[in-house]
Amino acid sequence: MPSETTDLKPYLGLGLGVVTVSAAATLIRLAQAEVHSLVVAAWRLTLATLILAPIALGRYRHELRTLTANEWRSALVSGLLLAIHFGTWITSLAFTTVAASVVLVWTNPIFVGLASHLFLGERLTRGMAFALVIAIVGSGIIAVGDLGEGTHRLLGDLLAVMGAISGAGYFLIGRRLRKRLSLVAYVFPVYGTAAVILMAVMLAAGLGPAPQQPQTWFWLVLMAIGPQILGHSSLNWALRYLSATFVSLATLGEPIGSTLLAWWVLGEQPTVWAVVGGAFILSGIVYASRAERRTQTGKD
Repeated sequence: MPSETTDLKPYLGLGLGVVTVSAAATLIRLAQAEVHSLVVAAWRLTLATLILAPIALGRYRHELRTLTANEWRSALVSGLLLAIHFGTWITSLAFTTVAASVVLVWTNPIFVGLASHLFLGERLTRGMAFALVIAIVGSGIIAVGDLGEGTHRLLGDLLAVMGAISGAGYFLIGRRLRKRLSLVAYVFPVYGTAAVILMAVMLAAGLGPAPQQPQTWFWLVLMAIGPQILGHSSLNWALRYLSATFVSLATLGEPIGSTLLAWWVLGEQPTVWAVVGGAFILSGIVYASRAERRTQTGKD
């Protein structure tokens, strides 16, 4: 079992996180009608940080002051990885389909397992290795399908994979820090660091500092409140009560929800290649999650 607790709150929180995060890709596409992808990423994190600031600096000021130097370094690195995650993934949505992008970016549980083997000294089991092969095959299927659409599609696919790799690092650090820190004490410095980095990149690139259309601000505020604060924060909250494997497995619902919502709102029907490749990738992640659970229980 992922957790010994019988409390339904962690499961409800996890469900809320998956549902709200599923809306992110469609909201990003709507905002990209006016502004550059990096502007969307920067303002999503900035608005989320500003909304959390009164709570973090009020109720959680003492806990923030007690963070050790090592915890601050870890939080800053996590924020850097989150900035890379959103910068690459949100940009990918300007080049490839929602279906391909969200399926590829949610391969991060596979990279979590691989990073644990390479950097944490954890053994890469046969099950995890097999899952990696399945996921690679799925990514290849999506790439082959996008060959006929031009190099821009392949660039989008590559950016989504980069988002998955950086997201895996962010997830690994969060899994460790959340064992001691409260949710707000963790996400506030992480979101704030990512916001500062993305704002700096946006300004250095000479992009417009702010959207001009009220409708774009509406999409950005929805992104900050929904997918970021409610979505990502709910997933981080659940990590304290449920196993990382179970949380990773539950997030597999996000690509499905994102694809269906994009089909309904944007009229973007997923290609056969994206569906088949996505099925391989999701199967690989499910297999990897089960392999990790078997390892934790000593059955592998």
